[in-house]
Amino acid sequence: MFMGKIISSFSEAVSDIRDGASIVVGGFGLSGIPEMAIQALREQGTKDLTVYSNNCGVDDWGLGLLLANKQIKKMVASYVGENKIFEQQYLSGELEVELTPQGTLAERMRAGGAGIPGFYTATGVGTPIAEGKETKEFNGKTYLLEEGIVCDFALVKAWKADKLGNLVYRKTARNFNPLAAMAGKITIAEVEELVEPGELDPNEIHTPGIYVQRLLVGTNYQKRIERRTVVQP
Repeated sequence: MFMGKIISSFSEAVSDIRDGASIVVGGFGLSGIPEMAIQALREQGTKDLTVYSNNCGVDDWGLGLLLANKQIKKMVASYVGENKIFEQQYLSGELEVELTPQGTLAERMRAGGAGIPGFYTATGVGTPIAEGKETKEFNGKTYLLEEGIVCDFALVKAWKADKLGNLVYRKTARNFNPLAAMAGKITIAEVEELVEPGELDPNEIHTPGIYVQRLLVGTNYQKRIERRTVVQP
């Protein structure tokens, strides 16, 4: 049983994520990913997951760890180009994939968190993205109906938090995290620094604590670079 928002261990925080759960995960590439929660979920071995995230990490890090362990049944993402295991599982029929334009994915998360069941967008009209989706015309232009995302759990990574669960992200590591935090029925947030209530400037808070149910402090974050490119001498 969980008492209060601050959880003592990552294994405890993810302990009730059961087989077949849906999870929305923050991050972009390997920036701002909830490293510790993903590793705890891998160790727990929860399977048949449906995961909503911008991408699936790389072969040996991020969500790629769950993929390699065959814990993901379906992936809803915008980009899949950095993961060979992803490609192999998709081609073999082991993994179901739903490609969603990046802006549409972001808005689906935001809409779900705001209690909006669906919205119309012109993105994807006339492409395979539109297959099987309802369309409607507004002022002579066709739009697709996209559904808001609400998942059983959300995993996010922030820079700082206070003990009430208010979150602050660092620079571009913010990315999909605020949206993912909104879209989970239970949001698990891991942070690098925890402060007392009132120590955060209200104007700097990106995710209000009302969206966060579980809060943990992580250490020794690797913060890997997805693809390092340097100038040749």
